[in-house]
Amino acid sequence: MREAREELLQAADGLQKRLTDLSDDIFRNPELGLKEEKTSAKMQALLKEAGFKIEPGIAGMPTAFSASLGTGSPKIALLAEMDALPEIGHGCGHNIAGTASVGAGAALAAILPKYLKPGSGTLVVLGTPAEELGKGKIEMCKAGVFDDIDGAMMVHGSSKRKVIKNFLGLVRLNFVFHGKTSHAAAYPEEGVNALDALILFFNSIGLLRQQLRGDVRVHGIITDGGKAPNIIPDRAVASFYVRARDLKELSSVRERVISCAQGAALSAGCTMEVAEVGDFNAPMKINRAFAEVYRRSLERLGLCEEYDSPEKSAGSSDIGNVSQMIPAIHPHVPIRQGINIHTREFAQATCSPDGHRALMEGVKALGLTALELIFEPGALEAVKKDFADNID
Repeated sequence: MREAREELLQAADGLQKRLTDLSDDIFRNPELGLKEEKTSAKMQALLKEAGFKIEPGIAGMPTAFSASLGTGSPKIALLAEMDALPEIGHGCGHNIAGTASVGAGAALAAILPKYLKPGSGTLVVLGTPAEELGKGKIEMCKAGVFDDIDGAMMVHGSSKRKVIKNFLGLVRLNFVFHGKTSHAAAYPEEGVNALDALILFFNSIGLLRQQLRGDVRVHGIITDGGKAPNIIPDRAVASFYVRARDLKELSSVRERVISCAQGAALSAGCTMEVAEVGDFNAPMKINRAFAEVYRRSLERLGLCEEYDSPEKSAGSSDIGNVSQMIPAIHPHVPIRQGINIHTREFAQATCSPDGHRALMEGVKALGLTALELIFEPGALEAVKKDFADNID
């Protein structure tokens, strides 16, 4: 293993210019979710050149792909995100995240044929589009892409080096309140104000928050509050996100939020409809054994994890759905202190020397982690046991 690790790191160093160029090119040419044609094509081209067998357009998404090397078990997956944000571009750093997985795959491809016997292991790089839409990995879960995979991993750019990162489960709800129009000055008594119901709903949510657990988030906006001040609104619409770190709490809070809407509608004399929209994002199922394998990889690189609560600054991601199916990790590689994702400042930092350093940290740490899972049966057994024992 020591020789294989040294050769992996040498291979990664040899790819550095190519990988930083790819990441910078993706930064300069951002593409939105499910429209990542150029990004996906460039990732696939690099992997094909490295010796991977490419299957494009998987799970019904033209920009998704599967690139495989080797045969048999274990089967380890590297997840390559690729989409950008509207207007901000790569403010979430998917140019680093995706390129790190592609780069780790290419570096491993340079050495695995020497060490991997036929039928003794498979490395897969999965191009996972539309993370910002909360969609790509979920569609791949539905299509069975992860059914025969033993573990999946990726890294993400951040301001700190974190091995364990929590993601909250997310349910998206749309509420429509129905009332009756009337002239707001001449005949107000004949109207039923749907906006009143919606405002009562928002006030109810504000009061509910005092009784919610610390990890729970409920936040929403009004998307339709009426047409003119002199017309009592007969329709008012709100869009809400409900988040929590475990499935049981998420289901409970979802019902409480809906009850608030029902009560508000009843108080205002309105009717109400609620619809769950988009895909459900599952919370991240933490696998500490998997995280330990990644930590050992960092130690071999002479790097230390920066302490920060996994609960801090938690959002939601479609990797949560993957983690509920198979063992998965989503460590963070540090770009620069004091910057936050989904900003133009963060996007610019991804193509700086700091961003390039973070990218190569991800390439090497992912590669070393994959090596241990493939060649050390005890490591993968511990990861699988942790997954089986962790009942959410």
